[in-house]
Amino acid sequence: MLRCSTLLEAAVSQARTHTPLMVLGTSSGAGKSLMTAALCRVLKRRGETPLPFKGQNMSNNAWVDPGGGEMAYSQALQAWAAGREPECAMNPVLLKPQGDSTSEVIHLGRSVGTCRAEHYYRDWFRPGWAAIRQGLHTLQDQHPEGRLVLEGAGSPVEVNLQARDLTNLRLAQYLRARCLLVADIERGGVFAQIVGTLALLRPVERPLIGGLLINRFRGRRELFDEGRRWLEQHSGIPVLGVMPWLDELFPPEDSLDLLERRGRKRGAELEIAVLKLPSLSNFSDLDPLEAEPTVQLRWVEPGEPLGTPDAVVIPGSKQTLRDLDRLHSSGLGSAVQRFARSGGAVFGVCGGMQMLGRELEDPDGLEGQGPASSSAVAGLGLLPLRTRFGGEKALRHRQSNVHWPVHQPNLSVEGFELHRGHTQALEPCSPLCEDPALGWVADCGDQGGIAAGTYLHGIFDNGPWRRRWLNQLRIRRGLELLSEQQPHHSRQRDALLDRLADAFETHVNLEPLL
Repeated sequence: MLRCSTLLEAAVSQARTHTPLMVLGTSSGAGKSLMTAALCRVLKRRGETPLPFKGQNMSNNAWVDPGGGEMAYSQALQAWAAGREPECAMNPVLLKPQGDSTSEVIHLGRSVGTCRAEHYYRDWFRPGWAAIRQGLHTLQDQHPEGRLVLEGAGSPVEVNLQARDLTNLRLAQYLRARCLLVADIERGGVFAQIVGTLALLRPVERPLIGGLLINRFRGRRELFDEGRRWLEQHSGIPVLGVMPWLDELFPPEDSLDLLERRGRKRGAELEIAVLKLPSLSNFSDLDPLEAEPTVQLRWVEPGEPLGTPDAVVIPGSKQTLRDLDRLHSSGLGSAVQRFARSGGAVFGVCGGMQMLGRELEDPDGLEGQGPASSSAVAGLGLLPLRTRFGGEKALRHRQSNVHWPVHQPNLSVEGFELHRGHTQALEPCSPLCEDPALGWVADCGDQGGIAAGTYLHGIFDNGPWRRRWLNQLRIRRGLELLSEQQPHHSRQRDALLDRLADAFETHVNLEPLL
């Protein structure tokens, strides 16, 4: 306890060089993550060293840092916005929901156990607070000239949760941060959101709020002038900006945001069905496909018809066996099998690839499907693979030359592994890459169907490989081939962050906070 206190005091002392800033929201989904990313990019433009930090996040959309530490993807995005390499100290506590009110607990990049929601405060509050303080110390020690840019979680005034709040006002008070309160006007009730939030703050917390930000405003901003004056008069806190609705495809903060992506692209020539698994994870893997102007993604939930897409993608899963059972029971799994055997193309990423195999074993009960059992669970049987769950979690960046869709020397892909389980081929099977453990390819039936899968998260980020995969689909349709001379998706992502920061600089006055 003494060491933790010392570490915190050091972090606070160093933070005084540049007063920490914190982005709070009136609710989940208010836009905190993107506003924090915008703030990081704006500060970077001003010559500062912004250090994004979210003490505790709950998400199955994860990233692996260069040291093999697991962290939330949203903090990785904020690191890129700040011009920095992501590091797990930026998100020292990550909770990964795995169903039944249970989450895997990640501290400083490493899995340390599981917890039930009702036991979290009892069992994990103190260790979590210690991890947060260690993350602060690490960042401040490495970058003493930096300014912490903190993101809150959910609402800061959930009265039933305030006693175990690790990442909102408790952290703001310790660091004496200046806070920006963000409210989403698109949801409606923005005045009630702000006034209600401020009313529930304790007297010691209220002075921390240095400004208000109205997010996702549609139409002419002068129409909100009266509302702006009213808020400032009744709260005594300045409205620092009104961010317009930005017609951009930003990375989703959680899987619920995927529901907002159902619009039809005018130039779409290919339709790819993506299975929206109950325990969907790492859905940011699909962002590069979503960004392709000729590709329409259609998210399909178990129980919905598969239709006749040009390809099916099965993404990652936090609970592979549970999601596989749902595919079987809903009939969607059978639909995918029929699609592949009738000439369709199916691609699985991580847990999606495991489901495409013949057998999955969980002798230690790691998948939460009941007591440990040596009996195998039948997969979709489109790849001749067996996966056995167990051992250490694979957390590492990888790079390898590819053999498929078309072998070409010196064409490589990069990404990261994030999975439990070891997969092996039960019979001769074509490798996706030079490294045979990263993925496999197999023919399905006698009508030209093909199934492929990989453990490599981020494979679609690789522009030449992504276009080559799409071109194989386009050949089947008799469509003109796309250029494969494409940069890594990170370049597109960086341009998107620049446009976000441009809007933030135009519409938000930061000076009262700095």
